[in-house]
Amino acid sequence: MDKKTPLYDIHVAAKGKIVSFAGYQLPVQYQGVMGEHQAVRKACGMFDVSHMGEIICKGPDALENLNYLLTNDYCNMADGQARYSPMCNEHGGVVDDLIVYKVRDDCYFLVVNAANKDKDFAWMQKHAFGDVVFTDISDSVAQIALQGPKAEQILQKLVEKEKIPQKYYTGRFDAVVKGFRCIISRTGYTGEYGYEFYMSSEDAKAFWEMLLEAGNEEGLVPCGLGARDTLRLEAGMPLYGHEMNDEITPLETGLGSFVKMSKKNFLGKEALVKKGEPDVSRVGIKITGRGIAREHMPVYAGEQKIGETTSGTYCPYLEYAVAMALVSKEYSKAGTALQVEIRGRKVEAMVVDLPFYKCQK
Repeated sequence: MDKKTPLYDIHVAAKGKIVSFAGYQLPVQYQGVMGEHQAVRKACGMFDVSHMGEIICKGPDALENLNYLLTNDYCNMADGQARYSPMCNEHGGVVDDLIVYKVRDDCYFLVVNAANKDKDFAWMQKHAFGDVVFTDISDSVAQIALQGPKAEQILQKLVEKEKIPQKYYTGRFDAVVKGFRCIISRTGYTGEYGYEFYMSSEDAKAFWEMLLEAGNEEGLVPCGLGARDTLRLEAGMPLYGHEMNDEITPLETGLGSFVKMSKKNFLGKEALVKKGEPDVSRVGIKITGRGIAREHMPVYAGEQKIGETTSGTYCPYLEYAVAMALVSKEYSKAGTALQVEIRGRKVEAMVVDLPFYKCQK
């Protein structure tokens, strides 16, 4: 039985098209993916992301546990700073990718993917050592994302500027927005300027309505899963289950900057060392022929199959079709001509630099 987020009734009342996703009933769109996508790029959009998982890691050995569980290095973080990382299994594949916030010494706030929350929590508990406690607080937390170039303008109507995090990947854990206690984070999954808010599940409806009212003049619109996916793909952001999984390593999918091989040890390090330099790369592909690539479509260089798409769509803002793919490394250079097999027909394409779209703000 699918769960419902605290905002489910609001989505239904707003005539959101509800679908099953990651064990939840969520809106895939309201007025249409194209319009919602453009709103985020040109004005502002708001997303219910309460399906995401939240875990607290606390104790004298919290930092040591995180540095063992995750490929990134969590030393030398300031309070309120956030840091992204893959979490590998013993074979070097990715269990999940997540964001870790340092609340204070010995206390960290982890945000994990919805579909992997239970798996991640069990994995963390299984590998915990020393004086540390992992606590799943997902059911008590709601999350709302405010994304777009006018996000700051909207938020400043509700909070003094000096209390809004300005630096990317930082958060305020002591925030109060019009009486609502919450976390304000300068993060997002759209490639656009914006914020993510974490608040009590009981406050979610009123918080959503408050933001919607505040952003009325700026053209703020509610957005669904469909626009969230086209936006993240247009921004070249990897998605678990597509660009990475339990078999694909973070080095193969272009996340090497988040894998600190200089660390003494972490889960999966030995396997990554044994595998050596990857022979595949994640690339951006622009479809230059007629067609829209989706996931799991063969990629060719002439008659030779050299890889497979991991995600693909038509980008409303860029006005052309793109895909991400894992291909043989020798074909990963920008400008390389390729073909993608779409519905049994090879369509012309070309390797381009990622991200396809980059926020200018």
